[in-house]
This record gives sequence, C-alpha cells and structure tokens, in this order.
Amino acid sequence: MDVELYVYDLSQVQGSKIMSQGFLGTHIDAVYHTALVFGGIEYFFGAGVQQTYPGATHHGRPMEIISLGRTDLPLEIILEYLDSLKEIYTMESYDLFTHNCNNFTNDFAMFLLGKGIPDHITSLPQTVLNTPFGQMLKPQLDNAMRGITQAPVAPAAVPSQRRPASNLNGAADGPSSANGVQVGHANGISGLRIGQVHHVTTLKKLDTLLTSAKNSCAVIFFTSATCPPCKLVYPAYDELAAEAGDKAVLIKVDLSDAYEIGSRYQVRATPTFMSFLKGEKENEWVGASEGQLRGNVRMLLQMAHPPHPHTNLRLRTLQRRYKSVTYSKIPPLEKLITKMGPRGSDPAVTALKDFICTRETSGASDAPLPSLPAVTAFIIHSLETTPPDSLFPFIDLFRCVLVDQRVSGYLSGEPSFSTIRTIFSKTNSLGEQCPYSLRIVTLQLACNLFTSNMLANQLFQHAELCTPLLQLVTSSLLDTTHPPVRVAAASLAFNVSAFNHLRRLDEKDELLSESAQVELIASLLETLSNENESKDCVRGLLTAIGLLAYGAPREGELVKLCTALGARETVSAKKTFSDDLKDLVAEVEQVLA
Repeated sequence: MDVELYVYDLSQVQGSKIMSQGFLGTHIDAVYHTALVFGGIEYFFGAGVQQTYPGATHHGRPMEIISLGRTDLPLEIILEYLDSLKEIYTMESYDLFTHNCNNFTNDFAMFLLGKGIPDHITSLPQTVLNTPFGQMLKPQLDNAMRGITQAPVAPAAVPSQRRPASNLNGAADGPSSANGVQVGHANGISGLRIGQVHHVTTLKKLDTLLTSAKNSCAVIFFTSATCPPCKLVYPAYDELAAEAGDKAVLIKVDLSDAYEIGSRYQVRATPTFMSFLKGEKENEWVGASEGQLRGNVRMLLQMAHPPHPHTNLRLRTLQRRYKSVTYSKIPPLEKLITKMGPRGSDPAVTALKDFICTRETSGASDAPLPSLPAVTAFIIHSLETTPPDSLFPFIDLFRCVLVDQRVSGYLSGEPSFSTIRTIFSKTNSLGEQCPYSLRIVTLQLACNLFTSNMLANQLFQHAELCTPLLQLVTSSLLDTTHPPVRVAAASLAFNVSAFNHLRRLDEKDELLSESAQVELIASLLETLSNENESKDCVRGLLTAIGLLAYGAPREGELVKLCTALGARETVSAKKTFSDDLKDLVAEVEQVLA
C-alpha cells in the first residue's frame, strides 16, 4: 500500500491567531497538523487515535500531500500495531508541545516504512518554545488549540472498522508454516464462513463441506420452500451455527432446488436432519422440535470435541491467565554508556538515553520515539564489530527500550527481523564460550520481547525467530555454573509456555509445534531435576512444565515423553524444596498424572 502524509496548516483555521508572529515574536511558516493516509483511510491523533475518509476532517484541505513510500506489511499487522498506539495516544494524553498529532504520525510512519516524517514538522513545538514568549504562553497556546486539534470527526466521515478476513487461528488468511510453529486448524475445517449456516444446492459443494469436517462434525438440515414447520426452527439452527463456531459445519439444503442431493440421501420428509461425526453418519431424525434439534447438535459437539480432563481439575495457579515476565529495571545509564567506549558518543546512544530517561520520569506519552532505524542499525553494527566480552552494555541499553510497545511493535514489522535475529545469532553462536554477562542480558531482552503480543506472535510464526529463541532458552537452562542464567532462562521458558498456553485455551490451537514443545519440556525437566539452589528458578521451571502439560493432547508426544522421563516423579521430588512451592508442585503433579 502507498502511504501518504497529509500536512495541514492550523494557522489558517479560525481561532488560531495566537500562533501568529505578533504573539510569539517570531515568524512561524505554518502550524502543522499531520495525518497518515493509506488504504483509503486517513489516520491521525486528536481526540485519541481517529480515522476518517481522506481530506474529510474539519481541518479542510491539506496544504501539502507528501508521498512517504510503500508498505508491504499485512493490514492485520498494521491494525494490531495501531491498537497498541491507542494505549499511548489517548485523548487525555494529548499535549500540543510534547505529545501531539505529529508525534503520532512519526511513530506510525516509522513502523510502516522504517522512517519518520520531515524534521521541520516534528521540531515545530521546540521552535515555538524557544521564542521569547513561547514558554510563557505555553498553557494558553495548548488550551487555545485544543478546540481545533481535538474536534470530533463527523459521523458520516468515519469509515467502518476494517479487519482482514481471518481463519480459525485469528490470523490473516494464508498462514505459512515455520519451524517450531504449528500452523493450521485443530478441527480440520478451513477456508469456511465460521459460525454461519451454509446453503447448498449441489453435491459438489456438499461433499466439499463434509470433507472439511472429516475431523470434526457436521449437520445437514433438509428443508423445502413448501414446509411451514421447517421455518419454525430456522432461527434455532442459525443460533446453533453461531454457537458451534469453528467446531462444526452446519448445512441447509432446500430440496426444491437440490433434487440430486435429496435422491442420494433418500430424504422423504421435511424437516429431516442428518448428523456426521468424524466423516461418518452418526444420527438422523425427522420433525421440527426445537428442543430435539438443540439437544442433538449439542450432544454431537460434545462427542466431536470432548473436554480435556484437565478442565475438570481445580488448579488455582495453572488455570490463570498470566502476564509475561519482563526485565524493566533501568541501570545507571552513564556508567553503562561509559562501558561502550568511544561508541558511547554515537547519536543513537544519546537518543536512546534521552528516550529512556524521559519515559522513566514522565511516562511513555511524553517520550517521543528516537529514530528506530538508526538505533537498530547501530545495534547490529555493534554486534558485528564489538568483541563478545564488550557487548553487554549495547544489549542492555536496547533491553531497556523494549518495554515500550512502540519499539517492540516496530521490531515485529522489521524486514527479516534482522535486529532480533542478529542478537540471538550472536549469543547462540558463541555456545559455552558466551560471556556470562552477554548471555544473561540476551535472555532478559528476549523476555521483554513479550511486552507486545504482536511481536510475541511473530516469535512463534517465523522459523528464523522461533528456532534461535528455543536454542537460546534450552541451552541456557542447562548452564550449571550460573544460577542467575538459569533463573532468566526459566523466566523466558515461562513466557514461551504461557503464550502457547493462552493460545491453547482461547483458540484450542497451538503456537509451538509438538516437536518444539517436546524439546522444551525435556530441557525443563532435566534442569528441574538438577536445580537445588534457586527457589525462583524452581518456581519458573515448575510453572512452565505445568503450562506445557495442561491441556496437551492425551495421545501426543509430549505426554508420552513426560511418562517416559518420569516427569511426575521429578516434580514430586521438589515437594520438600520449599514450603512456598508445595501447592504449585501438587498442581503440576495433577496435570502429569
């Protein structure tokens, strides 16, 4: 999609004369308001993040339209990043000088295109504050302009919210498989309208639908235009389709238009219902009883998708929805930068330091992003040219900025994920020779990647990220020399397991492939059996094991491996490790039973 920058001059709007030379004591070319336009929609920040048809705001016609370039990011990813920006760019956080429309378009453009908007636009607030009366008039200027900058968009100019069509995984159509990632659908139904009744008139379409449900279930409702009783259960059948969602295919066949189908199934009366389970006919009944229809369809769903035995357990810890473990503590930045030597004076380092300090003292809304392309280029160059023993301060500084969703979101759209790949590759390639400081800070940085759901999803969906991520965590778990490394590795393993656990609960699907889960839990069990020093490490290991095992397919390789390795006995051995962990040990024992 082509991305354009719409530039407006608010000094031409009635009521903004306070920004004139007479008030400020200096000439201002324009009072810039900007918006990004792509896909036929204009996005801008005022009363929160707003959208409209291009050029349809109260700001009138743009004074300039600048072509910024083209983005090939999927719309689903773009809209997910936009959602994360909405948490920072709220109506209440708007500030004419420090958190305005131009900061928003700069951040958004950086994500879409890897570059911001022109400097003369983003630097305007500081230009005003540097005038003789700028600081004095700052509150008045902000108040005077709010009626202009935060005016609502006319309802007729607001486009309907767009989201790409999704498959059962909640991802855009056409997912690709990656090493360590399970792509597809748990029930085998794909490419269908989920939660709707399918109207069929041909055998070919009917066979396609039934084939799509061969690993799940389906129902055919035979009706006809001349059947009044049939119409009585139409609403109930539609409701059942919505209720079943992606767990079943509900089909309606009007025999008035589908004689061939009626002949094959020898339907002699309407309404007739036929149900199919795992590709085989399961039941047939006749009559317009709504109660019988609802009961039979719900029983079919139970047979096709029996609840996992773990859902009947009462597990206070393992049935929670977890937040990821992150490492957000800011070290003394001056000391950290000094360790970089001459490279500590690089403009990218200065920009990172200013961003971290402003975010720490004033909050994310008052901290405009540094040039992320320049920052990531600096990090990659440092990784490629700095001796391993001296890399720690570079990675640690970068770790500090990853707690901001705008930064982690930017990395999710970075071409080839070059920054994350380079960091993982450097640490993994050093193997046992990797300096302790570099390994532990890489683990902490990897944990911070989970601050953004969008980036966390990318970690699992692309082999170039998933494979080195698993290599980092499994190799670090087996570090017998440094307990803090094992603690950080257990935290990262917890983040991976918890994210997959949530997907399993919400979507009845997996992010990690079975082989990746087997590799991870084997490392966790080995580490747990040998861990006798750190309670935090044991807690992280136990929780990660429990989350991987909870709801795992009963006949799957993970369960078989746990049985073969004596996982329950390994967990039980930690009962006496700490009184604080007894309840957690008991829960993990239950899911491994």
